[in-house]
Amino acid sequence: MNSFARLLATSVVVVAATTAQAEDLTVWTISYSAESQVKALHTAAENFEKSHPGVNVEIVMRGVDEHKTALRVAAGSDRGPDVYMSWAGLGLGGEYVKAGLSKDITADYAKYGWNDRLTGPSLAFSKSYGPGQHGMPFRFSGEGVYYNKAMFEKAGITQEPKTYDELVEAAKKLKAAGIPAFTFGGSVNWHLMRLMDEILETTCGAEVHDQLKSMQVDWSKTECVTKAFAEMKMWGQNYILSPFMGVDQKQSFTLFLAKRAAMMLEGDWLVSQIKEGGNVDDYDVFPFPNGTGRLYGFAEYFYISSKTKKSELAAEFINSFTSTEFQTQIAGVFGALSVNKEVKLKDDALAMHKEWTEIFAKATGTFVNGDQAFPLDVTTEYFRVINDVAAARIEPQAAAAAMQTFIGNRKK
Repeated sequence: MNSFARLLATSVVVVAATTAQAEDLTVWTISYSAESQVKALHTAAENFEKSHPGVNVEIVMRGVDEHKTALRVAAGSDRGPDVYMSWAGLGLGGEYVKAGLSKDITADYAKYGWNDRLTGPSLAFSKSYGPGQHGMPFRFSGEGVYYNKAMFEKAGITQEPKTYDELVEAAKKLKAAGIPAFTFGGSVNWHLMRLMDEILETTCGAEVHDQLKSMQVDWSKTECVTKAFAEMKMWGQNYILSPFMGVDQKQSFTLFLAKRAAMMLEGDWLVSQIKEGGNVDDYDVFPFPNGTGRLYGFAEYFYISSKTKKSELAAEFINSFTSTEFQTQIAGVFGALSVNKEVKLKDDALAMHKEWTEIFAKATGTFVNGDQAFPLDVTTEYFRVINDVAAARIEPQAAAAAMQTFIGNRKK
């Protein structure tokens, strides 16, 4: 064989070897609103590709509802992503765990030391699905009330509400000044649910609220539930920018920036979105004054699909995403606090991000969104009842009875 032939043969072998080593790692996630969050995901993919030559990371982003639908289809087929994002809790992440889409990654937790690396609140859900551990938290978010400072001032509101009654009084002052108190996107169900969850925490207290969400007490016989639905109706009829049922969450945020309403009930991620869409100094945030001191919030997880043949590579990607190095690089992008214990806010962090760290520090505990606390079928009924109450299509007592009837029927 001459030298050219040998060179050609060697080149073929090298190309074949490179092709054989090439791997695609597919990650499904939602389409995040903030440009910085989208950039962080792509940066994570690029970093991983550099440290893993021959690996191509494909980030597939969809709207929230489209993402959920795609995961349900994947759960019933033999195809799907290698890694997928979902929320923690029985009603969202738990749906796909129950359907068999999530791989038990207890061994990966031990291999990489994730139980020691991550914060307790973010990890709390990983063992809530039964035996083993499912999913790996990459963010934990608190939810509070954002407000436009100038609109509060115009309405004569001189301080942030510290009690629920003060919040209602603020809403009355805003209405008198011609300003809707809140903007919500009713078309996506979960957005309006946030207000109902906080009201239940307010009227029922922490212990009873937890019992209601775990379906251990009778909704129709618990007086604070009817009171909560009455409050929900009051807000829907008087203090939410209308019409809200045909508006989604993104449109609601646009209306907030356009000064069409004074407040939004959103997560700590909104700081980055406000910075990108408006003047962050025009706004401030306070915890919903529910009277228990507990912070409303939730975790988002990366789950390894049970369908993947690249589970080791998937675990390596998740490990790199939650590493101290990368979490430091993207500090503040997905929220005020990192899930990595070692990562702190930068000195030049936004004032509202620093305020969020104080809100987290002062919280007496946490409680999760209803669609994470409930199984999926109960969540769907919860959405329906909330919408009917807010639109005054059903009375509060009937709403409480409807919830209990549904829960009772599913237990038979």
